Amino acid sequence: MFERVLIANRGEIACRVIRTCRRLGIHTIAVYSGADANAQHVRLADEAWPIGGPRPTESYLRGDVILEVARKSGAQAIHPGYGFLSENTAFARACTDAGIAFIGPRPASIDAMGSKAAAKALMEKHSVPLVPGYHGDDQSDDVLREQARRTGFPLMIKAAAGGGGKGMRIVRNENEFADALASAQREAASAFGDTRVILERYVEHPRHIEFQVFGDTHGNVIHLNERECSAQRRYQKVLEETPSPFLDDARRAAMGAAAVAAAKAVDYVGAGTVEFIVAQDGEFFFMEMNTRLQVEHPVTEETLGLDLVEWQLRIAFGEPLPLAQDAVHARGHAIEVRLYSEDPEQNFLPGSGKLLKLRLPAPSRHVRIDGGVIEGDTVTIFYDPMIAKLIVWDVDRPQALQRLRDALMACEIVGPKSNIAFLERLARHPVVVEGRIDTGYLDRHLDEFLAGQATPADRVLFAATVAALLHEERAVVAGAQDRADPHSPWSRADAWRVGHAGKRIVALSLHGQRFEVEAHGHDGDYHLHHGEATTEVRGARHDGASLSARFDGESQRLPLTADAARVTVHDALGHRHAFERAAAFAWAAKEGAGGNQIVAPMPGRIVLVKAKPGDTVQEGQELLVMEAMKMELALKAPRAGAIESVSAAQGEFVEADAILVRFVP
Repeated sequence: MFERVLIANRGEIACRVIRTCRRLGIHTIAVYSGADANAQHVRLADEAWPIGGPRPTESYLRGDVILEVARKSGAQAIHPGYGFLSENTAFARACTDAGIAFIGPRPASIDAMGSKAAAKALMEKHSVPLVPGYHGDDQSDDVLREQARRTGFPLMIKAAAGGGGKGMRIVRNENEFADALASAQREAASAFGDTRVILERYVEHPRHIEFQVFGDTHGNVIHLNERECSAQRRYQKVLEETPSPFLDDARRAAMGAAAVAAAKAVDYVGAGTVEFIVAQDGEFFFMEMNTRLQVEHPVTEETLGLDLVEWQLRIAFGEPLPLAQDAVHARGHAIEVRLYSEDPEQNFLPGSGKLLKLRLPAPSRHVRIDGGVIEGDTVTIFYDPMIAKLIVWDVDRPQALQRLRDALMACEIVGPKSNIAFLERLARHPVVVEGRIDTGYLDRHLDEFLAGQATPADRVLFAATVAALLHEERAVVAGAQDRADPHSPWSRADAWRVGHAGKRIVALSLHGQRFEVEAHGHDGDYHLHHGEATTEVRGARHDGASLSARFDGESQRLPLTADAARVTVHDALGHRHAFERAAAFAWAAKEGAGGNQIVAPMPGRIVLVKAKPGDTVQEGQELLVMEAMKMELALKAPRAGAIESVSAAQGEFVEADAILVRFVP
C-alpha cells in the first residue's frame, strides 16, 4: 500500500480521505490556498503545503504547483477528491508522467466520458440506451437551432463538458431557445472553459438514478447498487438515498448491467458513477458518467459496510477488486442531505461568514457526519458553501426518514443562513415520504418547502418566551452566587418590585417581525400575555434540548434550544422557528433603500450587464447577471422606472452591498 498520499482538494472530501488514510497508516499531505491556512483539512493532515491565492484558479486548479508539492513532499500518489482536478485529463496524465499514481481512472477513460457528447456516441456503440437528441461536433447556432427543431420541444440544453447542473437549461418552445443557449454557453464557459453543448429530449417528470461502479487493473468491473437522486433543485441534488424506492429487482438488474457495460466500454479503473434518467414508466436512458467519487458515496458505504476511499487506494495500488458482483449484499436504507450556508427564503442565495455556533448530532451507528468545518471556522466566498453532509441509516426507509428528521432537529447553525429548516420540511413532505418525487418537483412546488413569513402559533411564541425567561433566571442565579447576599430580592430574576407584582417584557424577533410578550411569575410558573392571547404556564423545565410545561393545564413537550441570543422551537408538525432575542424596550426600524437601487447580495463577478443609464425598465426585468460561489444570480429591477446610473461593468469583481444600479427617484 502507498505510504505517502497527497490530497489535491479541500474541505469535507479532503477530511474524508484523510480519515481513511489515517486508519490505513498512510501519511497524508494536504495543500491549501490563501483562504484555507486554518482550514480543518490542513489541521487534520500530517503535513500541509501552501499552493497560492484564495481563488481556485490561483490554487486548487494549479496542477503544476500541486505536482511540484507532490515531488518535494515525496508523495507516491495523489487523491483528487471530487471537483477541481478530479476529472482533468491533463492532470491525470501529468501525474502518470511524473511517476506519481493518480487515484482515479486512466486519462483515456476521463477523456472518453469527460465530454457528454463523446460519451453518448460511445454508449450508442455499446447498446446503452440513450435519450433522443444531438451530440455532434458542429456547434454553430444555425445547426443547434435546426437540431433543436428535430429533437422537439421541450428539450434540455447541457454543457458537453459539464456536471453539477452547470450549463443546463430547459427550453419549452423555439422562441426561448436562443436566449437559453447563450445563457448555457456562458455558464459552461465560466465553469468548464468549454462552450460546447448537447441537446436532449426533455423527459417530463423523470427520476434520476445513478449506479456506483468500480473497475480494477485486472479487467474486473462491478456495480455497487444504485442511489436515487431525484430530489433536486435547479439540477443540484438535495437528498440522496439507497436503495431507490422506485426500482424493483428486475429493473435494478437491467440498469446495473447497463452501468457495467458503460464502464467496460472505456476500460474503467477506480470509482465512477453511471447516471440514468428514468421515465415514469420505468424506461431508462444513459445520461452521463462521472469519472470520480461522488459527493453522495456515503449512502452506498452505509448500506454495504464498505469504505470506497479504501477501495480507490487499493485499486490505484494495483490490487484487484475486493468483491465479486455476487458478493455485493446491501442491508437497510441510507439517506444523505447536505447542510449548506444558503438562504432558501432568498432563492437559496449562498452565504458566507463565521460559524458562530455549529451544533450537529452525535455520530452513531445510525448517524454519520462528514464535514470540513467546525464551530468558529469561516465559510468563504471562494468555494462551495457546504458545511457538512448528514447521513443516516436504519433497517428500512420509514425508519431512516425518522432518523433523518431527528438528526436535523439536533442541528443548529448560527452565523451565515442555512438550509436546515428547508431540509426538515423536505424530510416530512408526502412526495418524499411516499417516494414519489421527480427531478423537477422542487422547482415546480418550491413554496411547499419554504417557511415563508407566517406568524408563529401562540403556543410556539409562548414556549419560546418561557425558554427565554428560564434562561434569564438561571443566568441571574448563577451571577448571584458571587454576591454577598445571594438570597437578596435584588438577586431574583422575576422583576420583583416593592408594592406590586413584577412584570417583564420578553421581546423576540422572527423573520424581521417583532413580538413582545408580557410575563408575570418566575421559576417555571408564568402568566403570559401577547395581543389578545394569554396563557397560564406551570411546571416549565428546559433540559437543554426540549421544554416541558403545562400550558393552560395541557402538558406538552417541545424540542427547543435557547441561549442569550436566540431560541429555536420545533412545533408539533416538526417545523423550525428560530427566534432572535431583542431588547425589551428598544426598537428601531431599519431604513431600507426603497426601490431606488440594486446592491450586490454578496461578493462576486459581474458576467453580464443588460441595462444602461436612461433605460426605462419594468419591475422584475433582469438587469445584471452575477457569478458568485459557483452559480449565476440574476439581479432584477425592484420596480418599474428609469435608470439613473450603472456602476458595474462586465467582468468586474464587486463586494457585497456595493451599489450596482441606481434608479431615478
